[in-house]
Amino acid sequence: MNRARRMSHAKPFHIAITCALLCTIFVTSGCTSPKAKPTPANFTLAINKYFLEHTDCLLPNTRFPFETTDKAKTKQMDSLVKALLLDKSEEMSIHASRYTATPTGARFAPKFCYGHREVTSIEGSSPLAPVNGFNQTTVTYHYEMKEVPVWAKTASVLAAFPEMAAATSGDATAKVTLAQTAVGWQVPD
Repeated sequence: MNRARRMSHAKPFHIAITCALLCTIFVTSGCTSPKAKPTPANFTLAINKYFLEHTDCLLPNTRFPFETTDKAKTKQMDSLVKALLLDKSEEMSIHASRYTATPTGARFAPKFCYGHREVTSIEGSSPLAPVNGFNQTTVTYHYEMKEVPVWAKTASVLAAFPEMAAATSGDATAKVTLAQTAVGWQVPD
């Protein structure tokens, strides 16, 4: 009877050891999600997911009211005045222009975001290299902007913001670093 009792207590211990060994084998053998493979489809998925939450903006670090004496910045802001997004007043004694958002512009101020990127194709990627414990690659991709507001398509705004004009041209190219995780690729913070 003692032997039978000892055998029944040994079974759960053996099962626990077996489970622990199997888990260790799975973790060390590199079992990962199919989304973690370095393929153009997986890169596209990761980049599109990232840019759904990170829109492109004209003025990422600007607050309103905004004052400037810089001629290049004045030209850019004047294009937003022409698009009816900003109001302008001038302080003649100090040669400064002061800008405030109009009621229409308030919907987009202060950053004036003009859409998000959507990958159209993957051009290539660098070889995988370990960085901070994760494999990383730099991916070159083509994209088009989605949900571009009407004001961002006006000739004066496109002329004043050439980077936005290139981004909204329909076939822009960019690079992004992606990190490989067990469940897929992501843009590292």
